[in-house]
Amino acid sequence: MALKIIEHGSEEYRQMVALRHDILRKPLGLHFDQAELDGEAQHLLIGAFEEELMLGCCMLIEEDPQTVRLRQMAVYNEKQGKGIGRALMNFAETLARDSGYKTITMHARKDAQGFYEKMGYKVSGGEFSEITIPHLVMEKKLL
Repeated sequence: MALKIIEHGSEEYRQMVALRHDILRKPLGLHFDQAELDGEAQHLLIGAFEEELMLGCCMLIEEDPQTVRLRQMAVYNEKQGKGIGRALMNFAETLARDSGYKTITMHARKDAQGFYEKMGYKVSGGEFSEITIPHLVMEKKLL
């Protein structure tokens, strides 16, 4: 498995959008709008690949000079449980740490809370609804 930064607008980015749509949006009856996708050009886009096939992805967005937010974490359902999510998280944390960030935060889907807790994240805010489903604010200090 190869982990790498993806260029916005590339073929790999198109795979990323398709994966995120299939896993995160389609089950909720939601779609991306073009303005949202255009705005992602400013974010750090990360993918996990086997050959040319994307297995999983996530992105990092600067909140402030000390904090970066993880968004759009997704791994194809049939590939879950194989360490892809863990590898993506470790890679994202390393990139964030190397860029000088001290904290990673996220709006985690409540049903993924256990995965993130195993990765060292702590709930730092109350439950709220986002894109029609329960989420929690979680964060991790980067050492």
